[in-house]
Amino acid sequence: MEDSDTTIIFFAIILAGLLPVQYVILLLRAKLFWVNFSSATPKVLPKVSVLISSRNEEKTLPSLLASLEKLQYPQEKIEFLLADDESTDQTNMILEKWCAQEGNRQLFVLDTQTVRKAHLNGKANALAWMGEKAQGDYLFFTDSDCQVNPNWILEGVQSMGKNTGVLNGVTEVVPQSLLGEFQKLDWWNTLGIIKIVSDWGGHTTGLGNNMVISREAYLTSGGFPGIPPTLTEDLEIARLIKDSGYEVHQQVSPNMLVFTKEENSWKGLLSQRTRWMKGVLTLPLGWKLALGTHLLFFIAITYLFVQNIAFGLSIWVVKILLQSLFLIQVSKRAGRRLFWAWLLLYDFYYLLASTLTILYYFWPSKITWKSRQYP
Repeated sequence: MEDSDTTIIFFAIILAGLLPVQYVILLLRAKLFWVNFSSATPKVLPKVSVLISSRNEEKTLPSLLASLEKLQYPQEKIEFLLADDESTDQTNMILEKWCAQEGNRQLFVLDTQTVRKAHLNGKANALAWMGEKAQGDYLFFTDSDCQVNPNWILEGVQSMGKNTGVLNGVTEVVPQSLLGEFQKLDWWNTLGIIKIVSDWGGHTTGLGNNMVISREAYLTSGGFPGIPPTLTEDLEIARLIKDSGYEVHQQVSPNMLVFTKEENSWKGLLSQRTRWMKGVLTLPLGWKLALGTHLLFFIAITYLFVQNIAFGLSIWVVKILLQSLFLIQVSKRAGRRLFWAWLLLYDFYYLLASTLTILYYFWPSKITWKSRQYP
């Protein structure tokens, strides 16, 4: 074997080995250094605001609103602020009917005078308008295609520390298909890594469909009107608040678990992942390198397969097992159970989805999000 071949094999082994080592560290951190931020219930419960922006959500809104009605928190301590962001379906009618039932529910109808006035991102614009009106000590955010836990508000309040500016929960995709099963694992993998990095004190993100922001941190940082043009407003608001001197934490528990729907087509999934990729590219170098190891792994393992299929396969199997154990460990913290059959096949989905996302990202087309197109 020539020296050049030996050098390439050496570097391939290093690259392929980085990811299993990464999952060993993640597993150890999950088992030994997990942080539970929930504390005792305050003697005097604070007032909270729930902010939700909707655009053409007639199919999913009823489930969300039903889950909000089950919240175990004094109604006089909650205000619901809901925005109809120029919907063209029955969203406005559903929201109007629901808000008319109680005095603590307020509907904001965005029109040509208000759409994108506070921010070019439609969702961020709606949240900016509602943020100005919110009176709660804590602002809770979720999406119209989600369902929240009855104790979501109480757990969020209990988990907000003195200097906590942003608290993320954990979100699980409700699968309706094979594609949905793998999206579910993808979310657990991403949010699990974010949880470990967050507990470690590293820079993380926000979680737009399951997030709490203290009103003090929101006002101090400038809130959504203060974030730059972006399609990942949750990442930017978390960054803005952290830069203002507040902490960003994540609480993974049954009560902070929110359910969301799957993307039911590859086109929708790739559009979603491409939007997220735009946010990833703004992350610190450490995050980019860590995430890059996931793709470099497959390049390196392919080369090792060609050289020695048994050796390459052994490294891949070890990686899959460590990754699966990590996802099982994290999901158990939220009272959820993952199935080994999907865990063992997850890498095939990840490789395909990641490759297509990169191609989709560089394809000369606009991103469609909530029935709007963005460059």
